[in-house]
Amino acid sequence: MQPEATDQSAALPSFDSRSLRKNKLVVVALVVFAAIALSAIFADVAAPFDPYKSAISLRNSPPGTASPDGGFPHVLGTDPLGRDVLSRIIFGGRISLLVGLLSVLVSGTFGFTMGLLSGYFGGKADNVIMRLVDFQMSMPSLLIALFVLYVLGPSLLNVILVLAVTRWMVYARVTRGMMLTLRHELFVEASRALGASHLRTIFRHMVPNLIAPIMVLATLELAIMLLTEASLSFLGLGIQPPLSSWGLMLAQGREYLTTAWWLVAMPGIAILVTTLSVNLIATWLRVSTR
Repeated sequence: MQPEATDQSAALPSFDSRSLRKNKLVVVALVVFAAIALSAIFADVAAPFDPYKSAISLRNSPPGTASPDGGFPHVLGTDPLGRDVLSRIIFGGRISLLVGLLSVLVSGTFGFTMGLLSGYFGGKADNVIMRLVDFQMSMPSLLIALFVLYVLGPSLLNVILVLAVTRWMVYARVTRGMMLTLRHELFVEASRALGASHLRTIFRHMVPNLIAPIMVLATLELAIMLLTEASLSFLGLGIQPPLSSWGLMLAQGREYLTTAWWLVAMPGIAILVTTLSVNLIATWLRVSTR
């Protein structure tokens, strides 16, 4: 039976709910992001029209155009093929959020693991991992992503992997820095002295103290992933048709900027509102976790 070092080592993050109730802006951000996420998850139900169904007679119709059958109007207008923009934004949000969340999960898992190994063991492992981090951070991440996608070809899976590869270093550096501090704490030294294994010391006594800051970092990274995916799709090396994302909608609508402004404005607003909400939530998490 393994000994327990101290209750201090098992501290889990908690959130100050009182600060949330006082911060109305964060409450609004949470509600908005939840609504966007739920509409993306249940897009088949939330979308008023089939996002792939064309109606040439309605091409580039402005926002508020009535539906020919007298049903739900085209609130955000239609695109050059007569497809409902609101429905395409809802379905595009499913792809954009999927790419963002999976990229954060992959990059966070890999970077967090590298940071744990580097900060706990030090020595050669630390030198190798940190030199790799320094080398990759010295290169523009967007250029790396563009080059890799040009070589491998744009696809949903490749976009997720490329985004993860270009952002894992952030998690590694943050985790390593915190591990360097934690490994000298009394509860960690007590765990070692009592004969606990390296794995038990790391995951039982050190990792719980890293969860809160890593959660904040992952939330901030989600906003960055959403913007990067939009940039890649806008440049033509991200999400490809028949799939749709907010960045791809921007790219497809730029040719009609002077004649159908809503084709660019609406997905742009969706990106703005989502990333702003995520950043507000991350700021609240940073100040409320303890």
